[in-house]
Amino acid sequence: MTSDVGVRVRGACIAHLIESDGPGGAERMLAHLAAELQAGGSQNLAILPADGEGWLARQLAGTGVAIECFRLERPVSRACAQWLSETFRRHRVALAHSHEFTMAVYGAWASWRNSIPHVVTMHGSRYYAHRLRRRLALRVSFGLSGRVVAVSNSLAHHLSHDLWLPRSRVTTIPNGVRNSPSASLHLRTELRLSSADRLLLAVGNLYPVKGHRYLLEALALLQRRHPNVHVAIAGRGELADALRAQARELGLADHVHLLGLRADIPDLLAAADVFVLPSLSEGLPLALLEAMFAACPIVASDVGEVRTALAGGDAGVLVEPGQARALALALDRLLTTQSQARALGVRAAQRAAAEYDLSHMVTRYVAIYEALLARRGGSAAS
Repeated sequence: MTSDVGVRVRGACIAHLIESDGPGGAERMLAHLAAELQAGGSQNLAILPADGEGWLARQLAGTGVAIECFRLERPVSRACAQWLSETFRRHRVALAHSHEFTMAVYGAWASWRNSIPHVVTMHGSRYYAHRLRRRLALRVSFGLSGRVVAVSNSLAHHLSHDLWLPRSRVTTIPNGVRNSPSASLHLRTELRLSSADRLLLAVGNLYPVKGHRYLLEALALLQRRHPNVHVAIAGRGELADALRAQARELGLADHVHLLGLRADIPDLLAAADVFVLPSLSEGLPLALLEAMFAACPIVASDVGEVRTALAGGDAGVLVEPGQARALALALDRLLTTQSQARALGVRAAQRAAAEYDLSHMVTRYVAIYEALLARRGGSAAS
């Protein structure tokens, strides 16, 4: 990795800012990026919420990335803004990289106060779009930033439209993941599945937007032709009880397994017959990329950047979101025609290696950092 970090970034202090620190896609991306940059020779500072879960700090433990925690008592806090500006000076931050709305605003202001470059990455949420004040604040923040990045082309289009920006102002950099192959089948033992049982795996927090209810409805439709099919869902959230109740009502209580938050996603994928992404909305989910690297056959909703990731359906089956019958038909096809399923998995792994390896994402961000630091007129370490 060191050879991929340019001279201006190597030795520089890069600050990474985020408002939340749970096990979500934006948080995981920040952890991967900061750790890789640290290993490549830069100094990295993660600025995280003081009253958060501590998950992100645990992910960064042992990487050498420094951590500072902010307190945001109210949406508009002069004290937090001043603390952030002082923290940048104390750590001699050369460039700040903020994730999502709140830190985009605070990070842009603190960077401007310290005359350092600022980068914003938006990961998929458009909760800013329905409030004019938020749209204006984000637009001003983007104006103070050297580069605005979206993780998908669809999100880049929405940002341009929502914030009245030229499309050229928003750069698309897809997320990347580390290829972590596994051959473990311990999940099947954990769930007491026989060799004849088939396992569908979904990974995503238990929120309505993830569409798990449609996966359970599809499972019910599959039961006559595939009575030995099970669904496992890795994630946590507000719908756990509702999904258990739905499984009972459908007579599927013994076939639906809510795994909770899991850190062993490669192992789960190794045990699955098909990976399912039934989401109603997405940017570019890391779980999808992990499934691609695992060569797991994929059935996914045609949302966000999923179609692009799956090469228009060449590396996975695309279905209309929120349609349980379409989801069931696609799953039936892969469960019935295993040769087709294996071929899709192979093509998905090839595409993941070519486009979505973590090194590709890091290299693209390093190029942005290098350009902004060069424009500033020297190495951030000075």
